[in-house]
Amino acid sequence: MRIGIDLGGTKTEIIALEDDGDILHRERIATPKNDYKATLKAIGHLVKSTEHILGLTGTIGIGIPGALSPRTGLVKNANSTWLNGQPLRQDLQKLLKREVRISNDANCLAVSESIDGAAAGANSVLAVILGTGVGAGLYVNGSTLVGANAIAGEWGHNPLPWPDLSQEEWPGPACYCGRTGCIETFLSGPALQKQHPDQVPPEEIATRAQAGDSLCQQLTEQYERRLARALAHVINILDPEVIVLAGGLSEIDSFYSRVPELWQEFIFSDYCDTPLRKAAHGTSSGVRGAAWLWPLDQEN
Repeated sequence: MRIGIDLGGTKTEIIALEDDGDILHRERIATPKNDYKATLKAIGHLVKSTEHILGLTGTIGIGIPGALSPRTGLVKNANSTWLNGQPLRQDLQKLLKREVRISNDANCLAVSESIDGAAAGANSVLAVILGTGVGAGLYVNGSTLVGANAIAGEWGHNPLPWPDLSQEEWPGPACYCGRTGCIETFLSGPALQKQHPDQVPPEEIATRAQAGDSLCQQLTEQYERRLARALAHVINILDPEVIVLAGGLSEIDSFYSRVPELWQEFIFSDYCDTPLRKAAHGTSSGVRGAAWLWPLDQEN
């Protein structure tokens, strides 16, 4: 049995999978924000509860909204900032009394969607999370691309390309990373919500736009233009075979037709046939990928 955990900014989810990928158990709780010790305790409780319910012990993979520093082993670059600088892997291994594998949550998404999801069969995949934060994972020739400094795919902390000065996109909003104008400050769920004078949640903005609300339509179209530019920049560098979207904002259906139309202007090619697809496993994709951090031939 494989256990996967998705440690998100607002929710923490656990899943237990059989070897064939069938789901044995799944549970979701609110993430204890700004409390590292409570976060450890919550993960420990989820694992203990899952294994008790199933009467089985599993391997454990965890997806986090950041990365482990190859130099120190501590968490870095997490938008769940209370994790940064913490020895998360060591603490969890001590708590759970077994080896724990940890990867960036977008890398977990890329694994899941490349193995048996929306990008199955592709040799190069860019998997993008559009949620509380914005990030991306890369899956190339059968494995994730982590990079020498464990920052491959940190797309959300590059500046929004081709900024529209009429929309005050430069220098742009301040980001928690200490810079301004990061893609995350424009394309995250909280960023979109701030664009509405009544702080309407992103899902509601999409619903109102479909119902004909002119302001919400304007905000959605602006978001699509920004997303198109941001993805075009990555296509110009990596030219992936497939791009997959996940996270709460990926549920906006208009993205999948409009964004590929809009990115053509910014791509350095006579054409771009790269498909933009919604994650096949939806909100379960990242947590499934965390479970798959333990391949069949590497258990125990």
